[in-house]
Amino acid sequence: MNIVKELDGFFNPSAVAIIGASREKGAVGRVILENFLTNKEKGIFKGEVYPVNPKADEIAGVKCYPSIKEIPGKVDLGVVCVPARIVPKIIEDCGEKGVKCVIVISAGFSEIGNHALEEQLVKTAKKHGVRIIGPNCIGIYDPWSGVDTLFIPMYKDSPKGPLLSMPRPKKGHIAFISQSGAFGAAVLDYFAGTDLGLSKFISYGNKCDVDEADLLEYLAEDETTRAIMIYIENIKEGRKFMEISKKVALKKPIVVLKSGRTAAGAKAAASHTGALAGVDAIYDAAFKQCGVIRARDMEEFCDMAKALAMQPPAKGNRIAVVTDGGGCGVMASDEIEFQGMKLAEFSKETLEKFEELKKQGILRDFAVTIDPVDLTGSADDRGFVESMKLVLSDLNVDGVILLPMHQVPLVTTDLPKKLSEIIKKYGKPVVVCDIGEADMAKYYRRLFDEEDIPTYPTPERAVRAIKALVEYGKILEKLKTSKLKYNSVVNRLRK
Repeated sequence: MNIVKELDGFFNPSAVAIIGASREKGAVGRVILENFLTNKEKGIFKGEVYPVNPKADEIAGVKCYPSIKEIPGKVDLGVVCVPARIVPKIIEDCGEKGVKCVIVISAGFSEIGNHALEEQLVKTAKKHGVRIIGPNCIGIYDPWSGVDTLFIPMYKDSPKGPLLSMPRPKKGHIAFISQSGAFGAAVLDYFAGTDLGLSKFISYGNKCDVDEADLLEYLAEDETTRAIMIYIENIKEGRKFMEISKKVALKKPIVVLKSGRTAAGAKAAASHTGALAGVDAIYDAAFKQCGVIRARDMEEFCDMAKALAMQPPAKGNRIAVVTDGGGCGVMASDEIEFQGMKLAEFSKETLEKFEELKKQGILRDFAVTIDPVDLTGSADDRGFVESMKLVLSDLNVDGVILLPMHQVPLVTTDLPKKLSEIIKKYGKPVVVCDIGEADMAKYYRRLFDEEDIPTYPTPERAVRAIKALVEYGKILEKLKTSKLKYNSVVNRLRK
C-alpha cells in the first residue's frame, strides 16, 4: 500500500478518539482532549473528537464512550494514553473498529526492558493492519490540520499570571521528526520563540512500527514541507533508511542531529528510548552516502533547517560578503574559510561597475568593493540594492552573506523588502546576519525572515547556515549523477 495513504490518518483524520481521556485537569488524556477541542473551536481541526473512558459519561462537556468500538461512525486516528499493560487490548479494539492509525503515548515498554509487552503490541497491530507511532512518545503536532497530541499544557500559572509554557509554533515549511519527546518539545519552544514556522512535528519514541524512514517517505510528498529535521538516537533498519533517504534527498533536504556519539551518550540513549546507539563513525559515513546533512548541535540543527527551507541550494562554494560593518565582514570571511568554502573573486566587469557606482555617488569613494564588500557606515538602502545586483549577477558568486547592520543611520526598515525583490530574481542563496538582541535587531531580522531570507544574530551562524546550502547543492549533484549512472546501466541491461 502507498505509504502516504497508510499514514495520512495520523495527520488528516476525519475523526479522532482519545482513549484514556480523563476528567482530571492536567492529566495527559485531558490535555490532549482539550487540545483537539480548542483547535476544533478555532476552526483549525475539522474532524470529530471522541473521548473514551469507561468511567465517565462526559468529559469537558463532550459525550464520552466506554470503548472505541461503541463510537458511531468511522474513526481514523486513535490516541492511546492508558497504562502500558492494557495497551495491547486497546489496539485489539482499534483493529476491530477499523482504526488504521494509532498513536501510543503510554510509556512502560522496551525503554524499561519490557520487550515482551512491546512485541505483543506490534503483533496485535499487524494482525489488524494498524500502523502505530510510539509507544513512549508525545505524538504529533500539525499546525496545518490541527492535530495536537502534545500533552504539555500551553499555559502555566506564575506570580505574573498565566504564562506560555509550551507555545505551539505557527504554520511553516519545516518538518521535525524526533525520537525524543522532551528534546522535540524544547525545539518547538525554540521555533515558537524565534517565530520559525513548522509544517509537522512527530515524536515517535520507541518506533515499534512507524520509523523515521516511513516518515521521511511520507514527508517527501507533503506539500507543506520544504525541509526535514530528524533527531535520532539510533536507526534499527539502516539499509531501509539509506535507500529512502537517497530518494527523499533528491526532493527535499534532510538535516540530522544524531546523539549517543560517545560511550556515555550511547548508554543514556539506551535507558531513554531503548535505543542501541551503535558506532558513531558508521552513522557519519552512512549519512554522507545517502545525502543527509549532519548537524553538530541544536543551534546548527535549527539554523541549517531554516536556511534549507527558505533558500535554494548553492551551485558551488564561492561566497560573497556584503556589509556596512567592516569588522563583521572580516568575521564572516574567517568563518567561510574555516568551513571549507572560499571568498568569491569578482569578475573584471563587476569591479568596473562598482567603480561606476562610486562615480555616480551611489557608493562612497572609500567603500571597499572587493570581497568582502564593505559599504561602510555611510551606506544607504540604494547602495545596498545596487551592490547586491552586481554581486548576485556575477557568475563567480555562488551565494551571499548579507550583513546590513541596522545601527547605521541611513539604512531603513524598507531595505528587507527592497532586497528581497532583487534576491528572488537571481535564484542564488542569500542569508542575512544582523547582530544584536535589542528590539530593533530582532525586528529587523524578522522583516527579512518574512521575505523567506533567513537571518542569524552572528556572522558565524550565518556562514554555517549557508554551508548547509552549499552541502545540499553538492548532494543533489552527487545523487543526480549516481541516479543517471544507475539508470544508464539498467537501460543497457534491458537492451
